[in-house]
Amino acid sequence: MATEDESPSQPDIAAMLTDQTRACKAARDAIAAGGQVMVWDNEAPHWMVAGIAATRLRRSLKIGLTTLGLDETVEILAQHRDKQLRTGIIDAADRSWHFTLYFDATGTELLACSGVKREPPSKKVQL
Repeated sequence: MATEDESPSQPDIAAMLTDQTRACKAARDAIAAGGQVMVWDNEAPHWMVAGIAATRLRRSLKIGLTTLGLDETVEILAQHRDKQLRTGIIDAADRSWHFTLYFDATGTELLACSGVKREPPSKKVQL
């Protein structure tokens, strides 16, 4: 039975993290270890969400950050053109990883999950 502080319609994010990308298991583990989950209610256009993910991938590769499932996420998001999407995040309790969640417009289907390890870049950024 849900208490006043719980929303019965709040999706179980850990259960939604199945095998969409290689980052799903690590994101589930982060939740189980006390990671903080936040999902935004507002929708954003595909071009914006996909563009940010693609930019994050290019920049991470350029500066040498460790990513998990980000390449798969970019490919998955490319299949959802002209749609509205929702996003969310998971921050690992020890702050070592930051995961981004990508949902359909209703927030009921998890499309992809990517992770970026919080570490100093291994390459110098050339601007």
